[in-house]
Amino acid sequence: MRALQLVEERKLEIVDLPEPEAPGHGEVTVRIAAVALNHIDVWGWRGMAFAKRKMPLTVGAEACGHVEAIGPGVAGLVPGQLVSIFGARICGRCRNCREGRDNLCEHVEGVHGFHLDGFAQEKMNLPARQLVAAPPGVDVIGAAVAPITFGTVEHMLFDNAKLQPGETILIHAGGSGIGSAALQLARRMGCTVITTVGSDDKIEKARALGADHVINYRVDRFEGVTRKLTKKKGVDVVFEHVGADTWAGSMLVLKRGGRIVTCGSTSGVSTSINLMQLFQQQIKIFGSFGCRKENMENAMLKMASGQVHPVIDREVGFDGIGEALERMESRQVFGKIVLRID
Repeated sequence: MRALQLVEERKLEIVDLPEPEAPGHGEVTVRIAAVALNHIDVWGWRGMAFAKRKMPLTVGAEACGHVEAIGPGVAGLVPGQLVSIFGARICGRCRNCREGRDNLCEHVEGVHGFHLDGFAQEKMNLPARQLVAAPPGVDVIGAAVAPITFGTVEHMLFDNAKLQPGETILIHAGGSGIGSAALQLARRMGCTVITTVGSDDKIEKARALGADHVINYRVDRFEGVTRKLTKKKGVDVVFEHVGADTWAGSMLVLKRGGRIVTCGSTSGVSTSINLMQLFQQQIKIFGSFGCRKENMENAMLKMASGQVHPVIDREVGFDGIGEALERMESRQVFGKIVLRID
C-alpha cells in the first residue's frame, strides 16, 4: 500500500508499505480516506520540533477513514462506517481519559504524524478508542477536519475561553483552517467578530463566513483598528495562534478581565509578557492543545445540521503534497488543504 513519508528535512517520498495485519484485541483496521493538512505538517517538513522523532516518518496528523475490519473486543463500530480519528495515542485508562479529558491523558504515547507514524497511508490499525463515528450528514471532508480544525476550536472557545453570546472576539488569521472554523462558530452564537487576514483578496471571503470587521494586518496595525472599533474598550476574547508576532498586540486589545486563548506559535515560540498589564487588567490566559473527543462529536453534529461547514482551499493527491506544504508555508491558503487518499 502507498504511504507518504518524511525521509529527511523537506524531503517527502511516496513509499510502498506492507498492509496491516488483522486487527488485534480492541483494534480496528481503517482505510484512510482523507488527511487534512496543518501547520504541524509544515513544521515536520521543515524539520522543526521533532527532537524525538525517527525517520522515515509517515506524515499526517488529522484524518478520517472507513472501518474495514474489527478486532475482538470492539463494540459500536461496523464495517464501512465513516470515522474521524483522534490524533493522539491515548491510554483510555487513566482518570483523565475516563472522565473525557482525552487531551490530558497521563500516559499518551505521542501524536500521530508528529511523534508516531501518521495517517497518510492507505490503511492502518488503530485502537477503537481513537475513533469517533461520523453522524449522518457528515461526509469525508467534514470527518477529516473534525479532529484538529474544528475540534481544537471547540476546545479553545467553549472549554477554555468560555465564549458567550454577545461578546466581541478578535480571531487572528481568519483565512487559516482553524481561523475559518472559529469565525463560523463565534458568529453562529451571536458574537461580534473581528478578524485579521494577510491580503485583500481574503477580506470578502472572511466576511462571507461571518466576520463583522476584517483587518489586513499587512496594511493596518490590528491593535489600533481593534481599539478604534471597540471605542478603546477592547475585546472580550482573543483567539491567538500566530505567536510572537501578534502576542503583545493581542494582550493590548483585551478589555479589563478579558481572555486570551492560544494554541499555536507559527511566528515563533518565545515572547515577553508585561506583568503589570497582566495583573492590572486582570487578563486570563489559556493554553489550549488539541481537543477532547466530545469536541469532535459536537463539531460534526454542527456540520450535519448545517450550522458550520469546512472551508476548503483545495484537494490534492499524493503527488501534490510538496506544493501544498509550500502554499501553506507562504500563507497563501484560505481554509484547508486536504490530501485525498480514497
